[in-house]
Amino acid sequence: MKRIYDFSRKPAKRNYTISDLQDLKITGQKLSMANPLNAGEIRACRDAGIDLFVCGMDQIDDVREIAPTHFCRVGSKWAQFDSNEELMADAFEAMRRGADMYYTLRSLDAVEKMTREGIPVQSHIGLIPTFSQYCGGLRGWGRKADEAIKIYENLKRMEDVGVVAVEAECIAEEVLEAVNKKTSIVTFSLGSGMAGDVIMSFVADICGEDSEEEKPPKHAYAFGNVGRLHKQIHEERVAALGKFHSEVTKGNFPYPQTNISMHDGEKDKFLEALDKWSPTHQ
Repeated sequence: MKRIYDFSRKPAKRNYTISDLQDLKITGQKLSMANPLNAGEIRACRDAGIDLFVCGMDQIDDVREIAPTHFCRVGSKWAQFDSNEELMADAFEAMRRGADMYYTLRSLDAVEKMTREGIPVQSHIGLIPTFSQYCGGLRGWGRKADEAIKIYENLKRMEDVGVVAVEAECIAEEVLEAVNKKTSIVTFSLGSGMAGDVIMSFVADICGEDSEEEKPPKHAYAFGNVGRLHKQIHEERVAALGKFHSEVTKGNFPYPQTNISMHDGEKDKFLEALDKWSPTHQ
């Protein structure tokens, strides 16, 4: 556990720091990363030993309360802000609230402004779902040599403006293996093979939360079957609600044991007073 000062100048501890992530390129150690979406998932990731978290701004306070020492990346959506100034303000706010790295898809100019201010920035290479309309939809990247070299060129441009890490999504594994050896940028593999310095996946995919009717993406692998439990919970909920509705319409519910009764002798007193009541008693 490393002692640090966070970006709000408060003493803190972290399981991993930016320097530790950069050292992965030397040691070859692999770290795990997942995206808890609520307090329950944060606890589950913490208790399971997941190394690194990725969350939104609305989860960072819960992360810092439940898993105060975990490295956590916070990010913004591409079209979330109209200007670089708003983006910069959001990055500073995220870091003040306990983020350890900030993710953005915005331009290299915007990224460079953040890195000059000392903000550790993560960008994205390979498949970027937000821009999938420009590449014919959701698909793998780098399967052909010309596209593979463009991935490397983008990576080097990011390196030039100070990007610390990239999410490498759905890149041919041979490509990530080759470029990872030629960059100081820490790579987070999402569906891009084992060459990434960090291996990341989504909690829903890891836990198998998709229903049987939904086809998960190729890179998703379910280590559990939480979807089955969700289905059981839904069926149990429907059965309970249906029985409640039936008992109400039959005139059976509320049951005697669920009702409140007056103390002994108080009912007669109340009814007597009620019979005698008139507006003049107010």
